[in-house]
Amino acid sequence: MKKDIVTLWDLTKEDFDSLFRRSLELKIRLKQGTRDTPLTGKSLGLIFEKASTRTRISFETAMIQLGGHPIFISVKDTQLARDEPVRDTARVLSRYLDGLVMRTYSQGFIEEMAKAASIPVINGLSDLYHPCQILSDILTVMEKKGTYGGLKIAWVGDGNNMAHSWIEAAAILGLQLVLACPDGYHPDPSVLNRALKESCGEITVTADPEEAVSDADVINTDVWASMGQEGEAEERFKAFEKYQINSDLVAKAKKDAIVMHCLPAHRGEEITDEVLEGEHSVVWDQAENKMHIHKAILESLLKE
Repeated sequence: MKKDIVTLWDLTKEDFDSLFRRSLELKIRLKQGTRDTPLTGKSLGLIFEKASTRTRISFETAMIQLGGHPIFISVKDTQLARDEPVRDTARVLSRYLDGLVMRTYSQGFIEEMAKAASIPVINGLSDLYHPCQILSDILTVMEKKGTYGGLKIAWVGDGNNMAHSWIEAAAILGLQLVLACPDGYHPDPSVLNRALKESCGEITVTADPEEAVSDADVINTDVWASMGQEGEAEERFKAFEKYQINSDLVAKAKKDAIVMHCLPAHRGEEITDEVLEGEHSVVWDQAENKMHIHKAILESLLKE
């Protein structure tokens, strides 16, 4: 039976832990020079509406290293751009491919594709969620801290797709998550309410970034204006001015706190250059770990 990752609710805690273990195994084996190719002969479609560096290259490289073949598909170059029904495209692609990664604006687009496709569909990013990014982020936390349990994780900035997937992960894994977001930019209430209802963790939202990072083990942030929000940039800059990850804010966290950013970063806006390049930053390991978690995801969903 095929399995999708449309949101993190598609995974159990056991699924998370299995993916983390396998990611670390594959990472170690790769660095030792061992090549694992369980997906030889498999093909992966990447259907993208949004520009991408890390998501595209990490999924493509992951598939190649596993012995398979990635095929990049720009939505504007398909019949979807000429109003072919999503369900028709999904059924045709299911006859050609073994799996599909989507990076798009509409979460509904991904859900409709997953419903109609007979192959696994993976959410590589939507305006509502970014599940694979959070999996790689938690993998990085585990590498640096030895565990994801018992830590205080702070999110500072927009209550966006990244924040939503962190909320889901916190609910499933029992994390302590504090989100600091300005008024008007809080997480979607439906996302938050479901997590609070089903959570085995501790999830709180505040308007105070200092409260969020106080004694935190992990500090997260993201751009203030995501793709498609460029017209709001000036308004958002004013709203988020006090939510910058700078040395003064980081100093309020634990001395060994790590700072994370999914990139691309706007230095001098949501994070200073000093912090991004400083001793607390783990963003480059975080970026690399996208490839390793993607390998574990692809292997788990596509391997026969």
